[in-house]
Amino acid sequence: MASQTTQLDVKSRAAGGSREARRLRRGGRVPGVVYGGDGEAVGFDVDARELRIALAGSGAVVDLTIDGGKPQPVVLKEAQRHPVHGETTHVDLLRVNLKVAIQTAVPLELGGVDDAPGVKEGGVLEQITRELNVEALPTAIPESIAHDVGEMAIGDTITLEAIATPDGVTFLDDPVETIIATLSPPRLQSEVEEEIEAETELVGEGEADEDEAAEDGASEDSSDEE
Repeated sequence: MASQTTQLDVKSRAAGGSREARRLRRGGRVPGVVYGGDGEAVGFDVDARELRIALAGSGAVVDLTIDGGKPQPVVLKEAQRHPVHGETTHVDLLRVNLKVAIQTAVPLELGGVDDAPGVKEGGVLEQITRELNVEALPTAIPESIAHDVGEMAIGDTITLEAIATPDGVTFLDDPVETIIATLSPPRLQSEVEEEIEAETELVGEGEADEDEAAEDGASEDSSDEE
């Protein structure tokens, strides 16, 4: 739970094009915008390292200071990342009232994967849902939600109803319909079975074609004799 906030100092900036944004990134800074609440949208740029530390260590809430002004509580709304290198290229921050609940997405982390009996038997564990939509006060939003899957067997499916709800948090997704993870049989075994089925169908079709051809031939012979 985000029991404390981290301060992040940024510099306001006028709206610029993609060339200006590239220049900022080459200089180790990340462009962004803060909006919501009672204020207007404000563009800014921030040191990439300071941004990374603030977002990693504060949980949900960050005290944002623009040009040395009064701190204002914000949460990360969206972070755009480079498709190859993974570094943050732009951030959207949202002003919040610490006394009013907000809706956001929280990362879901699965633990005990290697200990699951089904995985030890060669099964494939697939995490279907990686983020959970929640509602909570900004200071009650957890950095992540963890769930242990160390008892999953082959054929098991976990839904949201199996996940423990953190204090002060409400899940917004359907508890029964939201699939968290599945543990399937070994892929090699499944692929072999599918190949056998496919070959069996082909052989059956081939034999049917041969029988049909033989019948056609017999009919032609009978016609010739007549």
